[in-house]
Parts: sequence; C-alpha cells; structure tokens
Amino acid sequence: MTSLEKRRKDYYYRRAKSEGYRSRASFKLLEIQERYHVIRPGNVVVDLGAAPGGWLQVIHHLGASAIAVDLQPIAPLEGVTPIRGDVTSPEIVNKIQEIVDAVDVVLSDAAPNLSGAWSLDHARSINLSTRALEIATHVLKPGGNFVAKVFQGDLFDTFTREVSAYFKLVKAFNPRASRKESAETYIVAQGYIPSANGLPKLSH
Repeated sequence: MTSLEKRRKDYYYRRAKSEGYRSRASFKLLEIQERYHVIRPGNVVVDLGAAPGGWLQVIHHLGASAIAVDLQPIAPLEGVTPIRGDVTSPEIVNKIQEIVDAVDVVLSDAAPNLSGAWSLDHARSINLSTRALEIATHVLKPGGNFVAKVFQGDLFDTFTREVSAYFKLVKAFNPRASRKESAETYIVAQGYIPSANGLPKLSH
C-alpha cells in the first residue's frame, strides 16, 4: 500500500478533509483542549511549527488569536499573524515581542526531518522541544500554558523534569488522533511560574 493510500484510509485524515481542516493534527489539539482547556477565548497563542495551519484553525475556532512561526509559508487565516522563520533561531523571541509583549499560550507541534535513525531523531525532537520551552519562558505571561510534541526515548524524562521547573502542572498525553505507529507524546504544562528557575539561555 502506498503512503497516499494509507492516508486515504486514515480515519482522521478523511475526517480532516471532510470538516475542512488543513491537517489531521487538528484533532490532536482538539483532544488536548478537551482534556486540559489550555486555550481560552481572547487568548494570544504562539504556534511554533505552524504550517500548514491545522492548529491555527482550531485556535481561531476557540476564539483566540495566533502568532504563527514556520519556515514554510502559511495560507492566510483570520486572526493569525505569521512570522516566517526558523523555530531554532534566537531571533524568534524578538520577533514575537515586536508583535506583543507577552502571550497566554505557546504550542509546538514541530518535528524534525526524520533520518530513520531513532536515537538521532529522538535527540532532534528533544532539541526542538527544548527550544520551544526556551521561547515559552521568554514570552509567556505568568500562569500561561505550554504544549510541545516530543518523541519518546531516553531523554524524555529529563525534558519533562525541565518543563516541571517552570510550570505548576505537567502531564504527558497521547491523543487518539496520533497514528498507532507513532512514538510521539505531548507534554502539557499549565501555570507558568516566571521566577521558578530563572530564564534558560536562548540557543544559538
């Protein structure tokens, strides 16, 4: 079976097409929202690795506005301010703060380009998630929320402990919409505490 045929048979892929979402990943955020209520109407949300925009559609439907960061272009959406750039760039924080002083939520569904070598892919995933955490600690309001996709592996617990240093509540969540063969997990962190552990140094 080809990759396209698998996607056509995928329940969430077909559902995304029928409901007008740009990505099956929309349902992952909807599940996270249903369980944890990380986004509230009127919130300002940063979406890291936002293309093609499935999570941005959910953010808009929840009555929030978004700042979308991605190297790839994103087709326009109401209530979305795009930043064309690399999530790992140290300039991203400055670019976000040029738009708004602080935000309510930082989301990251970013994933590395897969090499097929699991230890390398896991390490790259942790690096992306760590960068997302660094951005979150520089732009979140006190009490804000953070969600990041992480591949499971030997660095997972270390990253979770790092997130726990800055948030009151940290949980790992596996949405039903994730593919069965996927090792991805979402870290859901709520209640940002700015003075908990100082700000992590921005990556260069």
